[in-house]
Amino acid sequence: MDNLVYGVNPVLEALKGRQRKPLELIIVRTAASPRLAALKEAAAKRHVPVTAVTRPELDRMVDGARHQGVALRVEACGTVELEDLLAISQRTLSPVVFLVLDGIMDPHNFGAIARSAEAAGCQGLILPKDRSCPVTAVVEKAAAGALSHLPVCRVTNVARALDACKSAGYWVYGLAAEPGSQNLFCADLCGNVVLVVGSEGKGLRDNVRNHCDALLKIPMRGEVSSLNASVAAGIALFEVVRQQTI
Repeated sequence: MDNLVYGVNPVLEALKGRQRKPLELIIVRTAASPRLAALKEAAAKRHVPVTAVTRPELDRMVDGARHQGVALRVEACGTVELEDLLAISQRTLSPVVFLVLDGIMDPHNFGAIARSAEAAGCQGLILPKDRSCPVTAVVEKAAAGALSHLPVCRVTNVARALDACKSAGYWVYGLAAEPGSQNLFCADLCGNVVLVVGSEGKGLRDNVRNHCDALLKIPMRGEVSSLNASVAAGIALFEVVRQQTI
């Protein structure tokens, strides 16, 4: 399953994306619809071979997940170097936004965060090589094709990566609902920004927290004191979008 993208929308985005090469479009032999026909057309434009299989065969390929009659075999998710990501700001006059995931382990959270990040125009995900969810078919499905457009950078040491970002002129903000954190909606997020999201259970690690320029919290009025990591990331990303497009 690891190099399979399945579902109509994720497959379409993977066929359009340039981060990974599509290798083989797999369609249930008896399936027919305008959307599947569009996928075949997109595959033909990129010279991707099409293979017809039975529905039980595709069910086995995706371990019984809901595939909508189609899957795409793609190259394994590659990574880019941190230096290449940081060089983006030298090639554009627009603000650049990166998202750092410090210990996100749940594949659904990882995929959902990637989807929000790409939709918000984030230019790259930065992840630790250890203590981080790998890119699996479950991640791909939750990301809805976002990882076909969004560069992924894996680093040995997150704290050192944050220092490199700051040296390159980025402001680094960690999401942390704790005393002393600044209200997200009062922070100035109009320049080159790095947002850091901590793990689902423990949040930001102390060493990572200490390397942030500031900590931001999302104000909440209800009785629940915390948000799911993917929800918090989405809110913060689109606050950046709001400020940078006013």
